[in-house]
Amino acid sequence: MMFTKYFYFLVISYVFSFQLHAQQTKRKQPNIIVILADDMGYSDIGCYGGEINTPNLDLLAKEGVRFTEFYNGGRCCPTRASLLTGLYPHKAGIGNMVYANQGPGYVGYLTDNTVTLAEVLKSAGYQTMMSGKWHVGHKKAQWPTDRGFDKFYGINLHVDSYYKVLEGCDIYYNGSLLVPHTAKPVNTLFPEKEFYTTDAFTDYGIQFLKETKHDTAKPFFLYLAYNSPHFPLEAPDEDIANYTNAYSKGWDKMREERLEKMKRLGIVPQHARLSPSENPRWDTVNTADKKELEFRRAIYAAQVDRMDQNIGRVIQWLKQNGEYENTLILFLSDNGASAERGMYGMNFDQYKISNYGQWKKEGGWSVSQGQVWANFSNTPFRLYKQQVHQGGIATPMIVHWPAKIKDGGTIARQVGHLIDIMPTLCAVAGAAYPSVYQKRKISAGEGINLLPWLLNPSSSLKKRTIGWEHIGNAGYRDGDYKIAKRDKGEWELFNLKEDPTEMTNLAFKMPGLLKEMQANYEAWAMRNLVRQWPLKKQ
Repeated sequence: MMFTKYFYFLVISYVFSFQLHAQQTKRKQPNIIVILADDMGYSDIGCYGGEINTPNLDLLAKEGVRFTEFYNGGRCCPTRASLLTGLYPHKAGIGNMVYANQGPGYVGYLTDNTVTLAEVLKSAGYQTMMSGKWHVGHKKAQWPTDRGFDKFYGINLHVDSYYKVLEGCDIYYNGSLLVPHTAKPVNTLFPEKEFYTTDAFTDYGIQFLKETKHDTAKPFFLYLAYNSPHFPLEAPDEDIANYTNAYSKGWDKMREERLEKMKRLGIVPQHARLSPSENPRWDTVNTADKKELEFRRAIYAAQVDRMDQNIGRVIQWLKQNGEYENTLILFLSDNGASAERGMYGMNFDQYKISNYGQWKKEGGWSVSQGQVWANFSNTPFRLYKQQVHQGGIATPMIVHWPAKIKDGGTIARQVGHLIDIMPTLCAVAGAAYPSVYQKRKISAGEGINLLPWLLNPSSSLKKRTIGWEHIGNAGYRDGDYKIAKRDKGEWELFNLKEDPTEMTNLAFKMPGLLKEMQANYEAWAMRNLVRQWPLKKQ
């Protein structure tokens, strides 16, 4: 009798597995997962030259494609607007942040002329889900569930805490309030676990993936938007312990070592030079401050490490459920590392190792890694988040898709930008980008389809023209040449092929080209609703 029941169970299991495999095989469209880090530097993860332990991202890179010249929008809200819509951020309504309506180009939410990845992919038959930080419109009718996502867990605004839910940053689930602001939020899926945003966002991301199994005929799209490693510096003690003494060499020596590793990996060319640090030399810092600075960097590293562990959990689910091969995964960062609030970071004089127990879970604007380590995170580039020199806008970009990418570990040299993700995913999914959506006229994007370089990274390069503007910082790239300026500063001109770290300003040697590129920038700015900063009343 027992044998009969066991045999029956095996037959049913086999039939179910066969049917599931047949459905997945019949389904041509791949699943899509987009993973976004927050304030992470270009070279922080291992496969881009970093010393932080990121085996799961390194695996995706080993089996996939890395882009070495991919660009974001320089700051969180503008980047998210471009990523989701395929438009430059001003054209999508978020040229600045989301906290005030400053007129056309800067209204602070995704405007009616936009359509999101979720809306487009949903129209192509995808199940659409998001977990994490939204930050492209926090008022009702601007939420993820209003913009094409079937399911959402996360925060509509900023997420400046890992252990708390700050006031105004309540957690929502499918359009309804789930966890109001509190110092002691509950992990609602796993109450026995301590709440930590990186873990909780992954918990719900995986829960949504589990729920897609109810309709295996439809592919899924998951947008997993972490707040890691954005300040405040907060991480589990066991992860921080892995980086004890990891930074005792200091930023000067470690920047040099990181650059050499990047050259070995092929991330930057052999002739790339290390940009000036603008930091005090490590050997001039007193011993006590060195220990404090090492500790702050260790927490930052632990945040990235923890994010990688959680990405590993997603990978594990895909493998266990037969979805790994035909899932396209994209990973990138929303901007370069942040130098906000001082050379050594926020509250350096007050928040020390000795009173760590008092601030380790404070949240908000408590502790950051400061300019010294942000410069290290952005190795080998100049400047930081909010600026449009390479340190602010260059992002690691990993694309993983085993079903189609057969030559893993390759590097794509094609210049790319967030505006390319929409046309690329449309091509991958067989979706049509609409000119009209729900009776609304939709703006056309300026991005390109990167699928040819995903399938063949050595494909001939396409010359690109790309523009940036954020709070007066501006830039424009045309082929190998790029102009950039800081707010109220003078335009600089660089040849990025010869000078990838923007060390040699050619403005005085090539005034004709500078003038031509300035004119092209102005045309781009006018076309994309960019206005002079600070904004003047309309």
